[in-house]
Amino acid sequence: MAKNTKTVPHYFEHDADVGIIGCGSTIEQAFEVAAQAMFAIVTNLDTVQPDVSIAFEFEEDDLELALVTWLNLLLGKARELGMIFCRFHVHHQGKLWHAEVRGEKWHADLEHGVEVKGATLTMLSVKQIGAMWEARCVVDV
Repeated sequence: MAKNTKTVPHYFEHDADVGIIGCGSTIEQAFEVAAQAMFAIVTNLDTVQPDVSIAFEFEEDDLELALVTWLNLLLGKARELGMIFCRFHVHHQGKLWHAEVRGEKWHADLEHGVEVKGATLTMLSVKQIGAMWEARCVVDV
């Protein structure tokens, strides 16, 4: 899984929480960058080693709900396994989404930023803007 260096996560202001934005040339790339934005709130992803691979699937027809489901499943897997993820890959066929993420177990050398509790429906949007896809929502911190 190649590291994506063409797109970077973006953020937008929100009163109590953090708005994340993922942009990409495909919807999957936008979802991957949104996940990167979310985990970059938690720690500096450049210091995380992609040593462990985790694969999972989920079903969702609605693209906006798929974004929230994707992000919340990532957070749940990270908590369950005591990990931090740094590389993200997702692909979908219809309503079935296949994901593979890479990261490592939390350890004392990792800088601990802000805990993300979950992705919300607040300001949720997944849309194509010209040739690019944009996926955004507010995450509860």
